[in-house]
Amino acid sequence: MKQYDFVIVGAGLFGAVFAHEANKRGKKCLVIDKRNHLGGNIYCEEIEGINVHKYGAHIFHTNDKSIWDYVNSFVEFNRYTNSPLANFEGELYNLPFNMNTFYQLWKVKTPQEAQDKINEQVAASGITDPQNLEEQAISLVGTDIYHKLIKGYTEKQWGRKATELPAFIIKRLPLRFTFDNNYFNDKYQGIPIGGYNKLTEGLLNGIEVKTSTDFFEKREAFKAIADKIVFTGHIDEYYDYCFGKLEYRSLRFENEVLDQENYQGNAVVNYTEAHIPFTRIIEHKHFEFGKQSKTVVTKEYPCEWNSGMEAYYPINDDKNTEMFKLYRTLASEEKDVIFGGRLAEYKYYDMHQVVASALVRVKSIFG
Repeated sequence: MKQYDFVIVGAGLFGAVFAHEANKRGKKCLVIDKRNHLGGNIYCEEIEGINVHKYGAHIFHTNDKSIWDYVNSFVEFNRYTNSPLANFEGELYNLPFNMNTFYQLWKVKTPQEAQDKINEQVAASGITDPQNLEEQAISLVGTDIYHKLIKGYTEKQWGRKATELPAFIIKRLPLRFTFDNNYFNDKYQGIPIGGYNKLTEGLLNGIEVKTSTDFFEKREAFKAIADKIVFTGHIDEYYDYCFGKLEYRSLRFENEVLDQENYQGNAVVNYTEAHIPFTRIIEHKHFEFGKQSKTVVTKEYPCEWNSGMEAYYPINDDKNTEMFKLYRTLASEEKDVIFGGRLAEYKYYDMHQVVASALVRVKSIFG
């Protein structure tokens, strides 16, 4: 009999949920992570009494009451509502695109006036068969919204011109003809009171964990002590990149502590001009309605991804999709390794989707 039922590689949300559920069913788990902390990308670092989202802003949102109740069983979530702003040439616009945005752009006051303005610009563009992202966006929302609020931001995110990006990246652009700045349509949203570390700690309570531990340095040793491995890392790395490296976009963060109480009055402000190198500024205290005397702001810079960097956004083009299918076929043949989470599935997941995916996987194993 082996020492552990499961060795779980990665203490992010998928690994933590899986470990909690397996532990609840009497299974002995060891959770390891090569980082020096638990929580994966939802980890918060405390600076000046403020929970700083170390790997970018994380806002939990879902329509699924069972998922909402599940995360709230570990820590109570607050009522934070994501209502970002966009700064273009010093002018502020509400996001997502709604009647407040249309008033700020054109001083229109009724939904019909806004709709007419957009239709007029779409018609004037003459685009009927969009060949790239720029044409696709203009065909959906017209030129003003595109040039002021989409073009520069998107080009920074992807590191290439909108005319060089495929049209399918933007399938639709939601337009809201109400005065509603709530970014998400989901019924439930919020931030854990006291930060995301409380959620991770709740999930991993009573479970053995080891940080600063690289699975690949002792792969055979970990396999020898566990019946099964739950792997949440890079699937291509697991297979020694035998089909090549899957590609991602990455992010770089610049944190600054400011000796003032309130820098921008909102948690998220996007900068949509191409010549400003960062895409947004996050002011973390506003996620938890902080009243601290200082504030922490983070500038977010998209960048090309190289090995050793954090992988954030999979590049789901034809080449990478085909390569992932080859890895997925290998993974499907494994008897004692379970692959899950965004890196192992080469998929962009929101947090509620990760929780749901882990719970579904647990049910498929334990019934």
